[in-house]
Amino acid sequence: MRYTIALFGEAEKGQYRTAHVLNDLSQLIDQFGNPPPDSQGIFFAIQALLFQRELIFFRVEEEGFSELDYFSGLKTLETAFPRKIHALCLPGVGSVKILEASSQLCIATKSLLITSQKDWYDYLTCSA
Repeated sequence: MRYTIALFGEAEKGQYRTAHVLNDLSQLIDQFGNPPPDSQGIFFAIQALLFQRELIFFRVEEEGFSELDYFSGLKTLETAFPRKIHALCLPGVGSVKILEASSQLCIATKSLLITSQKDWYDYLTCSA
Protein backbone atom coordinates (compact mmCIF):
# COMPACT_ATOMS: atom_id res chain seq x y z
CA MET A 1 0.00 0.00 0.00
CA ARG A 2 1.37 3.40 -0.98
CA TYR A 3 0.54 6.26 1.37
CA THR A 4 -0.75 9.54 -0.02
CA ILE A 5 0.05 13.01 1.33
CA ALA A 6 -1.88 16.10 0.29
CA LEU A 7 0.25 19.23 0.51
CA PHE A 8 -0.37 22.93 -0.03
CA GLY A 9 2.57 25.15 -0.92
CA GLU A 10 3.97 28.01 -2.94
CA ALA A 11 5.87 27.34 -6.14
CA GLU A 12 7.51 29.18 -9.00
CA LYS A 13 5.04 27.91 -11.61
CA GLY A 14 2.01 25.65 -12.06
CA GLN A 15 -1.75 26.09 -11.87
CA TYR A 16 -3.46 27.34 -8.74
CA ARG A 17 -6.40 25.49 -7.15
CA THR A 18 -5.65 22.28 -9.04
CA ALA A 19 -4.79 18.86 -7.62
CA HIS A 20 -1.48 17.71 -9.11
CA VAL A 21 -0.77 14.03 -8.43
CA LEU A 22 2.99 13.40 -8.29
CA ASN A 23 5.04 10.25 -7.81
CA ASP A 24 8.64 11.38 -8.31
CA LEU A 25 10.97 14.36 -7.99
CA SER A 26 11.26 14.99 -11.73
CA GLN A 27 7.50 15.62 -11.93
CA LEU A 28 7.74 18.08 -9.05
CA ILE A 29 10.58 20.07 -10.63
CA ASP A 30 9.04 20.01 -14.14
CA GLN A 31 5.62 21.18 -12.98
CA PHE A 32 6.52 23.63 -10.19
CA GLY A 33 10.11 24.77 -10.59
CA ASN A 34 11.99 26.32 -7.68
CA PRO A 35 10.52 27.28 -4.32
CA PRO A 36 10.05 30.98 -3.55
CA PRO A 37 12.11 32.41 -0.67
CA ASP A 38 10.83 31.45 2.81
CA SER A 39 8.46 28.84 1.35
CA GLN A 40 8.31 25.37 2.91
CA GLY A 41 5.90 23.62 0.53
CA ILE A 42 8.45 22.37 -2.01
CA PHE A 43 10.78 21.27 0.82
CA PHE A 44 8.02 19.10 2.35
CA ALA A 45 7.06 17.83 -1.12
CA ILE A 46 10.62 16.66 -1.73
CA GLN A 47 10.63 14.87 1.63
CA ALA A 48 7.35 13.11 0.86
CA LEU A 49 8.56 11.94 -2.54
CA LEU A 50 11.92 10.78 -1.18
CA PHE A 51 10.01 8.62 1.30
CA GLN A 52 8.12 7.06 -1.63
CA ARG A 53 4.77 8.70 -0.85
CA GLU A 54 2.26 9.63 -3.49
CA LEU A 55 1.81 13.39 -3.39
CA ILE A 56 -1.23 15.51 -4.18
CA PHE A 57 0.20 19.02 -4.45
CA PHE A 58 -1.89 22.19 -4.48
CA ARG A 59 -0.09 25.36 -5.48
CA VAL A 60 -1.17 28.35 -3.38
CA GLU A 61 -0.45 31.97 -4.11
CA GLU A 62 0.84 32.68 -0.60
CA GLU A 63 1.46 29.98 2.01
CA GLY A 64 -0.81 30.40 4.99
CA PHE A 65 -2.81 33.34 3.63
CA SER A 66 -4.50 32.44 0.32
CA GLU A 67 -7.75 31.23 1.86
CA LEU A 68 -9.48 30.74 -1.50
CA ASP A 69 -6.67 28.41 -2.61
CA TYR A 70 -6.85 26.39 0.62
CA PHE A 71 -10.63 26.06 0.77
CA SER A 72 -10.82 25.16 -2.91
CA GLY A 73 -8.16 22.47 -2.43
CA LEU A 74 -9.85 21.07 0.68
CA LYS A 75 -13.13 20.81 -1.24
CA THR A 76 -11.33 18.99 -4.06
CA LEU A 77 -9.80 16.55 -1.59
CA GLU A 78 -13.18 15.94 -0.02
CA THR A 79 -14.94 15.23 -3.32
CA ALA A 80 -12.30 13.84 -5.68
CA PHE A 81 -10.09 11.91 -3.25
CA PRO A 82 -12.36 10.58 -0.49
CA ARG A 83 -10.64 8.12 1.84
CA LYS A 84 -7.41 8.29 -0.15
CA ILE A 85 -5.51 10.84 1.95
CA HIS A 86 -3.29 9.56 4.77
CA ALA A 87 -1.81 12.93 5.76
CA LEU A 88 -2.49 16.59 5.08
CA CYS A 89 0.54 18.91 5.16
CA LEU A 90 -0.01 22.65 5.60
CA PRO A 91 3.33 24.44 5.98
CA GLY A 92 3.05 28.12 6.78
CA VAL A 93 -0.57 27.90 7.96
CA GLY A 94 -1.43 29.32 11.36
CA SER A 95 -4.92 30.51 10.38
CA VAL A 96 -7.67 29.26 12.67
CA LYS A 97 -10.19 29.13 9.80
CA ILE A 98 -7.94 27.06 7.53
CA LEU A 99 -6.73 24.71 10.28
CA GLU A 100 -10.24 24.06 11.59
CA ALA A 101 -11.52 23.26 8.08
CA SER A 102 -8.49 21.03 7.56
CA SER A 103 -9.03 19.21 10.84
CA GLN A 104 -12.59 18.37 9.77
CA LEU A 105 -11.20 16.76 6.60
CA CYS A 106 -8.61 14.88 8.67
CA ILE A 107 -11.31 13.53 10.96
CA ALA A 108 -13.44 12.45 8.01
CA THR A 109 -10.53 10.71 6.23
CA LYS A 110 -8.80 9.51 9.42
CA SER A 111 -5.61 11.21 8.30
CA LEU A 112 -2.82 13.10 10.04
CA LEU A 113 -2.43 16.86 9.99
CA ILE A 114 1.20 17.89 9.50
CA THR A 115 2.20 21.41 10.44
CA SER A 116 5.31 23.10 11.77
CA GLN A 117 6.02 23.95 15.39
CA LYS A 118 5.88 27.67 14.57
CA ASP A 119 2.52 27.35 12.80
CA TRP A 120 1.03 25.29 15.63
CA TYR A 121 2.13 27.97 18.11
CA ASP A 122 0.50 30.66 15.95
CA TYR A 123 -2.72 28.65 15.93
CA LEU A 124 -2.71 28.11 19.69
CA THR A 125 -2.01 31.77 20.50
CA CYS A 126 -4.36 33.34 17.94
CA SER A 127 -7.09 35.40 19.59
CA ALA A 128 -9.45 35.29 16.59
